[in-house]
Amino acid sequence: MIAARVRGLAPYAGVAAVVAFCLAPFYWMVISAFRRPQDQFDNAIVPTRWSVENFTAVFSGGNGFGRALVNSLVVAGITTVLTLVVGVFTAYALARLTFPFKNAVLGLIVATTMFPGISQLVPLLKLFTDIGWINTYQAMVVPSLGFALPLTVWLLTAFFRQLPFELEQAAMVDGCTRGQAFRRVIVPLAAPGVFTTAIVTFIAAWNEFIIALSVVNEKRMQTATVAISKFTGVSGFDQPFGTQMAAGVVVTVPLVVVVLVFQRRIVAGLTAGGIK
Repeated sequence: MIAARVRGLAPYAGVAAVVAFCLAPFYWMVISAFRRPQDQFDNAIVPTRWSVENFTAVFSGGNGFGRALVNSLVVAGITTVLTLVVGVFTAYALARLTFPFKNAVLGLIVATTMFPGISQLVPLLKLFTDIGWINTYQAMVVPSLGFALPLTVWLLTAFFRQLPFELEQAAMVDGCTRGQAFRRVIVPLAAPGVFTTAIVTFIAAWNEFIIALSVVNEKRMQTATVAISKFTGVSGFDQPFGTQMAAGVVVTVPLVVVVLVFQRRIVAGLTAGGIK
């Protein structure tokens, strides 16, 4: 009886261990953000004294963190919209149309994800310098678009392939063109997959760091992740752990809230078409 009960609790214990392992860094970041600056090296699990001084410091002085948040929102928003527009049409063509070398094209698109982002820094920096894109939004949006599109096309192609062809045929029998059938029938049915892709793309673009650090050297154009890395201490040489932790909380909490609010849609998009 006891052994059976232990076996029944084992899966829950495993889930709890994984959750604790994943949330431990975030918990420590939050706790460190609420410590007083003079208590930053205290290793207590709960702060002895709670303080919001670090959060005040994030938005005070010359950090420019508010503008950096706006820049991150603009870059992530534009990247998400462009990725969905291009990705939806590309995935639909690969999934529903017949043309030569279709599978090779899809394989080539997916193969582009094999190149690490850091290997593209030098050519991108040279290109953007030549065309005058340094310190611009497009210098951050275009590379993010290139990183996000392959995954978007792959996910949406698999999703479109599992939608019955008879839906479009029925719509065209009723007088719709292929474009109207796509807009009025396929896109609404593909909403869960599109929504999931949008969330994943936005999070990836919001957290992007390497490209934004390389192509932007003006403070007014830097994103939130770059701004956090450039925080300075009181003397300019000490490490402002508390301020960076507080800024990390400010950057992370909106993403956590979005995922929690839309978790059902995300799960629906990831599992849609898995069972017929």
